[in-house]
Amino acid sequence: MTGGDSARASGFDPIEFLETAVQHPSNEDVGPMRAFLCETIEDRGVTPRVDDAGNVLASRGPADADTHVVLNTHIDTVSPHVPFDRDEGDDGSVGDEIVRGRGSCDAKGPLAALLSAFFAIDPDDARVTLAVTPDEEVLSTGAHALVADEPSLTAAADAVIVGEPTDLDVCTAAKGRFQGTVHLSGASAHAAEPQSGTNAIAALEETLGAIRTFDDREDAPPAHPQLGSATLTPTVVEGGESTNQVPADCALTLDRRSVPPETAAAFHDALTDHLEAAVPEDVGVEFRFTDRPTPFLEAWDTDPEARVVDLLADAAGGDVRPFTAATEASYFAADAPTVVFGPGVLADDEGAVAHSPREYVRVSAVEAAARALEETLAALVE
Repeated sequence: MTGGDSARASGFDPIEFLETAVQHPSNEDVGPMRAFLCETIEDRGVTPRVDDAGNVLASRGPADADTHVVLNTHIDTVSPHVPFDRDEGDDGSVGDEIVRGRGSCDAKGPLAALLSAFFAIDPDDARVTLAVTPDEEVLSTGAHALVADEPSLTAAADAVIVGEPTDLDVCTAAKGRFQGTVHLSGASAHAAEPQSGTNAIAALEETLGAIRTFDDREDAPPAHPQLGSATLTPTVVEGGESTNQVPADCALTLDRRSVPPETAAAFHDALTDHLEAAVPEDVGVEFRFTDRPTPFLEAWDTDPEARVVDLLADAAGGDVRPFTAATEASYFAADAPTVVFGPGVLADDEGAVAHSPREYVRVSAVEAAARALEETLAALVE
């Protein structure tokens, strides 16, 4: 049965859903989009629920089934809202129309494909759970809630498929992203007598040198077979109060893109030790993570030989590769084989697509993703 056939059999048209979904602004308030999603699920005979974190949850199959597959994506989008449109695309591809608008590829296009698979499957001896989060683009409060409960939603799941724009490739790993600030403290003094103070800004010289050599140390994580090497990038610097005063304080913000097996805690401790060894003894140094109510999205990976990877790659015909952006798959991968998959691209030859005013997804890609997901899900729950 093709994706279109199964969609019609379940009474669900992924493209019709996508066109309506894109017209729901969900950059500042996901409420209307969440209500539309719940209505869509209810109309197909499944009862959704919204948990305290705002996640939309729906399941098919017995609760005590031995096999459990989780389908996840998000409904929030970045600002500003971009109006919906549908056309033949810039390249004039006849018969391959494009749906434009905020969320068309990130991630309402993937959501439409996941829903098509969810509605097409009616398992007797397996369970399929749809979990759609409300806050992926900012703090991932919804996804964190899914795994914070005991047991977590994905505990002992056989597979988790996370919908994101991957151009129909199956992504089995992604770097983590940590953010924090190095605080340097010295002693203020008159700039005419600099030796009477301790210049915190001057200590940036040693600090930046230590940052450049951080991943060269003997105990640094090796390059990852899928993701390559971790990166550590200084991004913002602040310091000084007066042009004629030795500055007592300086702050340097850092962006860390980690690779497995590095954790946030291990990075914090290793960086602190490395900086303390490099910075002059009369300068205080402290590294603090940026405050946030949820854990950072850490690096994750799934065995490229996992069954869900083989099934989905065969069905979609795409490559197996890492995902290039941070994703809530980070929260789920510790519990179960997790992949990221969906229609659309983060960027094309002309530049950014996701999070840009020209955001779009090809109708044919959404339909192909729906077919691949339906075939994969059928195999996983058979």
